[in-house]
Amino acid sequence: MAELANDSASRPNSGVKITLRRLFRSPGAVLGLIIVSLFLFISAAASYIAPHDYDLANFAMARRPPGAEHWFGNDEIGRDIFSRLLHGARLSLNVGLISVGIGLTVGTPLGLISGYFGGIIDMLIMRLIDIMLAFPSILLAILMVAIFGPSLQNAMIAIGIVSIPVYARLVRSSTLSVKEDLFVEASRGMGANHFRILLWHILPNTLAPIVVQSTLQIAAAIQASAALGFLGLGAPPDVPEWGNMLQKGRTYMISAPHIVVFPGLATLFVVLGFNLLGDGLRDALDPRLSR
Repeated sequence: MAELANDSASRPNSGVKITLRRLFRSPGAVLGLIIVSLFLFISAAASYIAPHDYDLANFAMARRPPGAEHWFGNDEIGRDIFSRLLHGARLSLNVGLISVGIGLTVGTPLGLISGYFGGIIDMLIMRLIDIMLAFPSILLAILMVAIFGPSLQNAMIAIGIVSIPVYARLVRSSTLSVKEDLFVEASRGMGANHFRILLWHILPNTLAPIVVQSTLQIAAAIQASAALGFLGLGAPPDVPEWGNMLQKGRTYMISAPHIVVFPGLATLFVVLGFNLLGDGLRDALDPRLSR
């Protein structure tokens, strides 16, 4: 009995080890993990590692190219672009996490209820999701921000609402494949109620695709936030958000291209990092792969 207990206790650890081994076996996933880790570090330590005040204007240095003192140059009113990018990383991370949190909080229960109960409940929820999916996601986000007013908070809410159908359909699909399994039938036969079955048996078996999708969705949220900022529907003009920086710098693309290049590259690399990590996690968590 002791051997059985030790064996069952070691299974979660062995599963984690196998997943990590698969993850680190992929060069793309490792590169994505490095980029995401660097992004998280910069977001947390921006106030300490930024060499200049991100909001300090110096008109004598306006549109200066990169140099020894200002590594990424200065923007249209002389602010240090490198420092603004560091502080903008924190805003981008907040947008990604809050937007994904909204999508998870609303979409996951909808998907669980729809897939588990089926029938008229499933039809009503899925028709609502289909209506939301009928609009292009960025167009729906623009419409919501235009209705509620341009601000970073409204942009987060709009991007989060747009991500609800993604989680609802994903969790519904996973629920449909799990709810007929023997362990669910056994729990139901032992008298477990619907809430307990959903919370303790079905939800844990949907976590792997949710984790993968959340990683990819953070990248999509950062990209959407930059797009809304570029259109003037995101953060206020003085906030160092990457989309704002792109919008302000587009006027000087010929005379001072560095104002646009560095925020664009920052957005590119962060989105690429999350996508690479998400693809690696999807492969590492796929139970169909041989161990």
